Amino acid sequence: MRVSEPSLLDRQAARLRGHGQFIRQVMAYLGPGFIVTVGFIDPGNWATNVAAGADFGYQLLWVVTLATAILILWQHMSAHLGVVTGKCLAEAVRSYTHPWASPIYGVTAMAAICATALAELLGAAIGFYALFGIPIAAGAAIAAALSCGMIALQRYSTLEKVIVGFVGLIGLCYLAELHLIRPAPDWGAIAHHLVVPHLTPSSTLVAIAVLGAVVMPHNMYLHSEIIQNRNWKGRSDEETRRLLRFEFVDTFLAMLVGLAINAAMVIVAASVFHSHGKHVSDLIQAEATLRPLAGNLASVLFGVGLLLAGISSSMTAALAAGVTFTGYLGKETRVESNWFRLGMILTLGAAYLLILLVSDTFRALILSQVCLSIQLPLTMLPLLLLTASKRVMGKYANAWQENGIMILTGLAVLVLNVLLVLALVRGKA
Repeated sequence: MRVSEPSLLDRQAARLRGHGQFIRQVMAYLGPGFIVTVGFIDPGNWATNVAAGADFGYQLLWVVTLATAILILWQHMSAHLGVVTGKCLAEAVRSYTHPWASPIYGVTAMAAICATALAELLGAAIGFYALFGIPIAAGAAIAAALSCGMIALQRYSTLEKVIVGFVGLIGLCYLAELHLIRPAPDWGAIAHHLVVPHLTPSSTLVAIAVLGAVVMPHNMYLHSEIIQNRNWKGRSDEETRRLLRFEFVDTFLAMLVGLAINAAMVIVAASVFHSHGKHVSDLIQAEATLRPLAGNLASVLFGVGLLLAGISSSMTAALAAGVTFTGYLGKETRVESNWFRLGMILTLGAAYLLILLVSDTFRALILSQVCLSIQLPLTMLPLLLLTASKRVMGKYANAWQENGIMILTGLAVLVLNVLLVLALVRGKA
């Protein structure tokens, strides 16, 4: 008996069903990458991006592009480590590196996360001040309490939705601002500077700070942990490879959203402040200066976006602090554990104390990002060594091409850090 072959229409329908199933699987997986995205659209980014746009126009947009490309690679490797080993980066460092190295990595990582938390709380406090006139110290205390409270009271799945919702609202705020600002952005110049490098001695510090604000140590620690909330135990090799592909799609899409928002920050600052010859020395001044130049609505959107960025990124910084603290101590990395909560409280408490001691909030935000950039190689190195190790990763260890790219990007970060130190020594920063 002759069996008829499927028609072209039948084959196309089957392919569409296959594509639809793949898209549904990917959509069900999306989330961890967008939580990490919060870390590089945080108030530290607002400060460095406002500085970059106000002082240098569109010239440093290429740094955002470069940093995002580096970020996609390293965040993917962080998630890769978590998926394959079932350990977060802190746990893996403790388990697989030399005993004397673990404390060095751990202490510097916690210091970097404290610098991160300072920027997040300060940004939220500035948002409260801009919108409601609440003093900075009180606003920072409210942000810290909200962050800890939301983490303690919410299930992870709900927390994920809340944070992703914040990312969407921040993006909408900047999309609206791009429509409101005058003069309108020069999109031809923007496209040029997104891909063509331009660096001068006077812009070196801000360029390094932009890099530090995008590629952040705490995100690498956090991503390797939250990726495990999908509960993938007992899977086959084929399932693992498929999940790694889904993870990369999640990371890639989330980082592109972050790139768009970061670029929008620089573009708004360049179009409003740089084009009018306005030097902006802090975010409070930026909000006040924006009002007469772009209107009350633009000023309100700036304040709302900054407040949302501060609260959501304070939450992710607190999560990263708990993960890193418990991971290096060999304790449970569950949010419900007392050790996890202690790590969160110590970090946010130290950051809040620093806020009470600083007088120049804008400079504090910039220098916090510089601290992250200086510590970054000490996070990149163990991640490279672990993901390249067959003892740790087995058949999922990095290929030599991946190791080569990681080494090159790591060296690029190191070179930029050296340039930063030279700028500081020469008094040009």
